Amino acid sequence: MSFRGGANASSGMGVADHSKTTFLELKRKKVHRYVVFKIDEKKKEVVVEKTGGPAESYDDFTAALPENDCRYAVFDFDFVTSENCQKSKIFFIAWSPSISRIRSKMLYATSKDRFRRELDGIHYEIQATDPTEMDLEVIRDRAN
Repeated sequence: MSFRGGANASSGMGVADHSKTTFLELKRKKVHRYVVFKIDEKKKEVVVEKTGGPAESYDDFTAALPENDCRYAVFDFDFVTSENCQKSKIFFIAWSPSISRIRSKMLYATSKDRFRRELDGIHYEIQATDPTEMDLEVIRDRAN
């Protein structure tokens, strides 16, 4: 396999089947509250790093994200509307902390759209460079 330099090198990022099935489990079966994905640079694909069970909180989710490296994540946010209806919205979060490596930021930025297209059923997307940009209030405001 020849490795092409330049812009083409980063666009060849695949998505592991396990990543897609894990997302579907969150969406359809509600077995996960969240899924954290990372790019496996050796395999050149997006893989599941961690999942959180339905009882886990948003704090558990944010604690699962590394402070100094990029990740993709999906979070299933349950809430009650002003009309007292139980609703659920799926958030895609592109976590790119300002202190992470430039190379990592570029890799995640160039692969994001392709990965997101593989996940059918995302309601909202949030790009965060520090925890305040994705705290629970932000999520709540977007969902309502």
